[in-house]
Amino acid sequence: MRVSRFVVVVAASAVVLIGGCNSGPKGTYTDANGAVILELRSGGKANFTFMGDVEECTYESSGKQLTLTCKGSPAPVTVFNIHDDGSLTGPPGTFMPPLRKEKS
Repeated sequence: MRVSRFVVVVAASAVVLIGGCNSGPKGTYTDANGAVILELRSGGKANFTFMGDVEECTYESSGKQLTLTCKGSPAPVTVFNIHDDGSLTGPPGTFMPPLRKEKS
């Protein structure tokens, strides 16, 4: 019985540690003019601001892509490419300018 409890505790701890280690982008990203602002917070929550209008969104990152989901938006899902320099670019052919992380 003790071995079973130990295994459950170790497994649960591993899930918490792995789930808490999100190495994806976080922080505030903006375009050169400040018209587009993307705030990536912990827990997969985000705010997307365009021309002063703020939307509450969620995001997930995997590899070199970040998927932003904003319900109620004309384009509810936007996939950004994550570049080696940390910048984000939206899908080709969209208005989305490159976004760079603000320095803290």
